[in-house]
Amino acid sequence: MIRYTTKQRRELLHYLALHADETLNARQIAQALAQKQISKSAVYRNLCALEQDGAVRRVAVAGQREVYYRYADADECRACLHLSCKQCGKTFHMHTAQADALIDRIASEEHFAVDRTETVLYGLCDQCRKPNEKA
Repeated sequence: MIRYTTKQRRELLHYLALHADETLNARQIAQALAQKQISKSAVYRNLCALEQDGAVRRVAVAGQREVYYRYADADECRACLHLSCKQCGKTFHMHTAQADALIDRIASEEHFAVDRTETVLYGLCDQCRKPNEKA
């Protein structure tokens, strides 16, 4: 099926690219794009199409029933593991040799090929962890 790049889709992709390190729900995205005259239904429709195309990924957030999305079409997203904060939802790209070593070790010892584009490790980021730590 031919997909046309509409103004709504261009604006949505631009917004997602600017927020590639965040996990956002459709409501948050629609609110941000409302000033550009992008309707909530256009956001939902385009997110669905972009998910089918692999440009966005659905993300489950612990304790939340709402669907969240992460932009996955950025160059830095394709070959790295992702770390996602359960509290603030920020996503970090893990570009370290340790990530490569972990993937290699899982492949050799567990005989399992990890899909980097789908793998998200959940925890607390440094900013969210500090208030929870006791002095």
